[in-house]
Amino acid sequence: MAKVTVDGIEVEVPNGSTVLQACEAAGKEIPRFCYHERLSIAGNCRMCLVEIERAPKPVSSCSFPVADNMVVKTDSPMVRNGRRGVMEFLLINHPLDCPICDQGGECDLQDQALGYGMDHSRYKENKRAVKDKDLGPLVKTVMTRCIQCTRCIRFVSEVAGVPDLGATSRGENMEVGTYVERALGSELSGNIIDLCPVGALTSKPYAFTARPWELKKTDGIDVLDAVGTNIRIDSRGPEVLRILPRINNDVNEEWLGDKSRFFVDGLKRRRLDRPWVRRDGRLVPASWAEAFATIAQRLQGVPGERIGAVAGDLCDAESMLALKDLMAALGSANLDCRQDGARLDASRRDFYLFNSSIAGIEEADALLLVGSNPRHEAPVLNARIRKQWLHTNMPLGVIGPAADLTYAATTLGDGPGAISALLDGSHSFAPMLRDAKKPMIVVGQGALRRPDGAAVLAACWKLAAAFGGLSAGWHGFNVLHTAAARVGALDLGFVPGPGGRGFESMLGGRVDVLWLLGADEFDTARIGADTFVVYQGHHGDRGAARADVILPGAAFTEKPGTYVNMEGRVQRGLLAVYPPGQAREDWRIVRAFSEVIGRTLPYNDLPALRKRLEQANPVFARVGFLPRFGAGDESGPAGDPTAMSAAPLAPAVTNYYQTDAITRASPTMAACTEIYVAPTLQAAE
Repeated sequence: MAKVTVDGIEVEVPNGSTVLQACEAAGKEIPRFCYHERLSIAGNCRMCLVEIERAPKPVSSCSFPVADNMVVKTDSPMVRNGRRGVMEFLLINHPLDCPICDQGGECDLQDQALGYGMDHSRYKENKRAVKDKDLGPLVKTVMTRCIQCTRCIRFVSEVAGVPDLGATSRGENMEVGTYVERALGSELSGNIIDLCPVGALTSKPYAFTARPWELKKTDGIDVLDAVGTNIRIDSRGPEVLRILPRINNDVNEEWLGDKSRFFVDGLKRRRLDRPWVRRDGRLVPASWAEAFATIAQRLQGVPGERIGAVAGDLCDAESMLALKDLMAALGSANLDCRQDGARLDASRRDFYLFNSSIAGIEEADALLLVGSNPRHEAPVLNARIRKQWLHTNMPLGVIGPAADLTYAATTLGDGPGAISALLDGSHSFAPMLRDAKKPMIVVGQGALRRPDGAAVLAACWKLAAAFGGLSAGWHGFNVLHTAAARVGALDLGFVPGPGGRGFESMLGGRVDVLWLLGADEFDTARIGADTFVVYQGHHGDRGAARADVILPGAAFTEKPGTYVNMEGRVQRGLLAVYPPGQAREDWRIVRAFSEVIGRTLPYNDLPALRKRLEQANPVFARVGFLPRFGAGDESGPAGDPTAMSAAPLAPAVTNYYQTDAITRASPTMAACTEIYVAPTLQAAE
């Protein structure tokens, strides 16, 4: 540890730290434009100048290493004059765009100019102009504002792993852009908007929409994948205008996937804002009382074993528990949350969790992906894998279709046969797993949705046990989910009870009444012509088109909800805006209907329902905290590892931008699909 004195305050910092880090440890705020904690050091803006005793001139604190007994001054006349000079140079060519710039009000350059800028300019020369670059449908550019901090270049190259951005020319002619005119090819590209300290990179869908001081800011949880990214929902009046990431080092650091950032326009299109009832083959508007009466009438005389319920991918734990309690009151054990047919074993929690934890990826020294493409299934998690690969060069193996994951990975085979080869030690990748102290096996939904999914799951558990991945201090078996509601539903036991039917067994007319809670990710033609379908959800998607009664629910931004991410972390989002029209929170709909049929559920408000959640499973009392567990029991999930077929594994997500009812309603996501996905599919054909 090095002792450093900053403005008379003595601090100790690790050897190799920078002066800027020492200043922050002393509680001193250092202005900066190019420096960012999660990116490599560039040292090219010079705004972070400080004075170091016995140094002949100011030094940039972000790139200067500390030394023992160093004395640093952060607010001396030399420092102030140096920063004022840097600011004057930065503003020579910067346009006077603040009144029309989307960054206005949350701009680092504005903030620092207030402290170090002048009220006039000494330069009479013409300002330079730079042609704007077309980076696709998500990121808007006004490159004349660029101060060449290179944050965007470093993020795209280092974190996203898609080196699309760079600098061309030198000196005054230097420009940041793509080398060849093209759209950014990363699922994390929107993060450069947050990183840009000026208005050079802003959100194209959000352009000229609102000022930051007009917005109400609400904490939420992203439900468009299973990572559980912490987000901030910015709204004005009844409308959500943008989504931004919140910092959570254990989950998403400070990144957010493009789908989760730009889906916002899908929240106000194709919405269900009133109940509907099918009469004479057509859906017609109805009142809540009429909708409830229609369902109650259809349920009369129907035994419990002929009633079923399916939970969708975006549901909160409260609504799933209410529906489960309603089904129990009706005498039905026909429940399922696995509408994709995934062969998950719900008998033990570590059979379906990402047990190593997302932050635990940074402890792994070998990684095997089975039937998973985390770049499309969980881009933020993929960035964490790339981070560990960059820092340690850990060996990475992939079983499944070859894909560009943004890091070097060895393709071991396209089918489960590679798992068998690893188990018997004949595969060349087996020694790398055997030599690892903390190996990780990650099983994706592409491997579990197959008829032999249970066998693949059991084989991967056996693989983790064989290579030392299941120990008291390390749990290396992980399931990568694609549905935000899946782990919470499994924790609640939203699976077939004793004698109950699973998802596949409820289709084809095997039940008389089927309640779909936001379940849209399957072919509804398989339900059966005679089955009475109740669809409860927020968008007019596949489930609503098949429904006999539609109950309008609330999207995740329109209700307080509890969600459990893939690693088992319980998190809560808050209500940002109210649902449109007559739509209501989902658990309240179920509770109101239970009263109509005389089977009233025992909770009237959210606190009472959350107490019931804790009774159903104590993990729901552990909000925001995730204890790390080793593997206490090596006995594996149900399934015969020898029963795997030779069929190649298929990807679980073929179109990252449209995976649910909200994103399918979004014009922005449709534009992304047309630009990024359609050419790939056409080339494959």
